[in-house]
Amino acid sequence: MTYIPSIGLEVHVQLKTRTKMFCGCSTTYGALPNTQVCPVCLGYPGAMPVMNVEAIRLTVQAGLMLGCEIGTYSKFDRKSYFYPDMPKNYQITQYDKPLCLGGGLDIEVGGQAKHVGLTRIHLEEDVGKSTHHAACSGVDFNRAGVPLMEIVTEPDIASADEAMAFLLALKQTLLYAGVSDCNLEEGNLRCDVNISVRPAGSDKLGTKAEIKNMNTFKGVHAALLHEIDRQTALVSGGGRVVQQTLRWEPELGETLPMRSKEDAHDYRYFPEPDLLPVALERAQIDAWQAALPERPADRRTRMMQAYGIPVYDAGVLTADRAVADFFEKTVRICGNGKLVSNWIMTDVLRLLGERGCTLAHCQLTPEMLAELILLVERRTINQPTAKGLLPELFEKGGKPAELVTSRGLGQLGGADEIGRLVDQAIADNPRSVQAFLAGKQAAAQSLVGQVMKLSRGKADPQLAGKLVAEKLAALKS
Repeated sequence: MTYIPSIGLEVHVQLKTRTKMFCGCSTTYGALPNTQVCPVCLGYPGAMPVMNVEAIRLTVQAGLMLGCEIGTYSKFDRKSYFYPDMPKNYQITQYDKPLCLGGGLDIEVGGQAKHVGLTRIHLEEDVGKSTHHAACSGVDFNRAGVPLMEIVTEPDIASADEAMAFLLALKQTLLYAGVSDCNLEEGNLRCDVNISVRPAGSDKLGTKAEIKNMNTFKGVHAALLHEIDRQTALVSGGGRVVQQTLRWEPELGETLPMRSKEDAHDYRYFPEPDLLPVALERAQIDAWQAALPERPADRRTRMMQAYGIPVYDAGVLTADRAVADFFEKTVRICGNGKLVSNWIMTDVLRLLGERGCTLAHCQLTPEMLAELILLVERRTINQPTAKGLLPELFEKGGKPAELVTSRGLGQLGGADEIGRLVDQAIADNPRSVQAFLAGKQAAAQSLVGQVMKLSRGKADPQLAGKLVAEKLAALKS
């Protein structure tokens, strides 16, 4: 019998705020343990929470980007939570009246498009970070109280590949909206995975298990592959899946039980008495909507149509909003979308990777790149010269035209001048000439290289190649 996986994700996203959800403590990552704390986030008796309005805005904007219905009335609740990383023994979260309901995200896997629906997005406070050693454990409460958005999907995901595609698309959407840094290494984005299997043809979901606290997309993918196989083998062999919470052990390549899985009633939710409900005016929601950027998928489609670039180029360029912005600004100055795309994907992204930086941390601007491209287009300089200037512009900036003039880098374009260099290259390299006459076509390119060397890289490569071919053809005849 064939079994179909049903996967739902609970994605926890730290919001990009300067202070915590209910107090004024800093959210800066990397501070010494327990130095960014106060009576509120440590749960001291009598300490009262104060709501972070910026966290409300960011959550609503994330919901709008994902097509959610925004609740004009929502509230916070207390969730009983008896673990050492939450000093109050409860977590302030949202239960029956979250900020965002519904929505979804379109993904593509293996050339097939699919819509993954969302159940809700709610806002809560993060917990502390537990660290376990051989003989003891420690808790750092710097993270406790950081605004945390939880995005809950419907069980629409049917494979590990679909889960990976959803997480990548979600991360890109949240980065575009600017609601989170989505830095997995810093714990900005973590994921719980709910998975069950059911017989093909059945609409009834099987018993689910939850894999907790996944902090890499690669780990989510590997854990799902294992858990799908484990549950399928268990059920097909006559066994029964137990509802429980699991952890993923990457060294072992398997999931291991942590505890029995809780249900909602186990958390004993009740309204948070120290916080008023959140009432949003429609005008405020509309204003936040108007401030949103274009969705990544919409931008890909528009850029393909507007600039005549293929789907692959559009995917690479829109993967990072800053790169997409850089591309569009460059094209508006110099035109020719495909040519600009080639420069960015081949040269600019390579430099960013080699330097380990972003566009915000280099000196290259769209104006500089556009001017450089136009110098090549107008045959003022050749392509090799332009590519030689790009790293300097990347590191130091400057005006390409002025650099070309001050250094005498202008291209040699006259047929007579280049023709003389071709004659010299042929005279100086008789072996290459003989090799060509013997049938080795690559020898002609070697002679073109000699012409470029003689011209100190300033010859027009196309014209040099044409003249070399004509001279060799004359010798052959």
